[in-house]
Amino acid sequence: MTTQTQPKPITAAIIAGCIVAFLGFGFTATFGVFLRPMSADLGWGREVFSLSVAIQALCWGFTQPVAGMVADRYGSARVLAVGAILSALGFYLRGVVDMPQLFVLTGIIVGMGTGACSFPVVIVALGKIVTPQQRSFVMGLGTAAASLGMFIAAPASLALVGYVGWRTGIFVIAASFLLILPVLIFIARVGAPTAANASSGEFGKAIKSALNDRSFICLFLGFFVCGFHVAFISTHLPAYVADKGLAVIVGGWSLGLIGLFNIIGSFGAGWTGQHLSKKWTLTTIYTSRAIVITAFLLVPISPASVYVFSAVMGVLWLSTVPLTMGLVAQTQGLTFLSTLVGMIFLGHQTGSFIGAWLGGRMYDITGDYSLMWWSAVVLGLLSALIHIPINERAKPQTA
Repeated sequence: MTTQTQPKPITAAIIAGCIVAFLGFGFTATFGVFLRPMSADLGWGREVFSLSVAIQALCWGFTQPVAGMVADRYGSARVLAVGAILSALGFYLRGVVDMPQLFVLTGIIVGMGTGACSFPVVIVALGKIVTPQQRSFVMGLGTAAASLGMFIAAPASLALVGYVGWRTGIFVIAASFLLILPVLIFIARVGAPTAANASSGEFGKAIKSALNDRSFICLFLGFFVCGFHVAFISTHLPAYVADKGLAVIVGGWSLGLIGLFNIIGSFGAGWTGQHLSKKWTLTTIYTSRAIVITAFLLVPISPASVYVFSAVMGVLWLSTVPLTMGLVAQTQGLTFLSTLVGMIFLGHQTGSFIGAWLGGRMYDITGDYSLMWWSAVVLGLLSALIHIPINERAKPQTA
């Protein structure tokens, strides 16, 4: 199916996919805004909140390959619907429970839900219905929509906490996931499964082939670092900024600016992936992250330094996604793309688990985040090196 044969249904599906990415990512990515008020109100250490978010990230990671397999065999719309319902339930429970152990466990439900209705599932679905020449751009468009959700959700979360309280705010987040359900009909119309008749053995063969490919392993490891950066910063930056004596609103807007400028980064990465080497662009992004974090740590902190850091980091934030997914499609083919992208995201979410949880753990032990920040710098440089050996040769069926 191409944009030439059925342009209207595909255009509608792309718009619907962007709406799903917008709704499914925004509040999830900015949930760190709730860390300080919830921990203070309930008398928890920061590790409780951090561990729940970390488990959420890990369960998202383990759910992603399974969701990908189901999407490859039965289509993406069903997977997205189940994910939206689970996410709504998980966030609702987060607003209800007061016991730290139960709050931590809600991360399992939210993680399974966001793993099934997250923007990776959406943009892979979009990438399958357009031509190879359009793929990087359309994946970038979906990522930009997710970033727009983050930009709007950050100040919205601050407003919810300030005006109705964190508990009611979480209920609003839960309800927002249910808005995904009506638009899925447009994705269902064009999102035909690509491996509907594939056997379990064929899925296994595709996975084995990918795991024996050095390029796939490099992408997995590099995306681990991306997850570490994203989860640590999105979970702990608002609290870090407040700890340094700046206004709470500065921390909230820091996440909003990351989302806003990542719209530029996502579009830029999508365009770059169509015209330049994807692996060298990824190497540049990870090197730049390490430089930007180093500069942020060495410059005296102020609202201006936080906003500049957030804007520049925003350009580099999820710009890795269309490039990484584009390389998976390019080197592994389309038939099992959702499955293999799900495996790559397992690496991302494993890094997210460590970044989110260890940030809270190290804060409770040491009273600051210094070790985590410098670890992010080192990992950024390592990830830049990891991408260099990738072979960008396209498989025949993706041409």
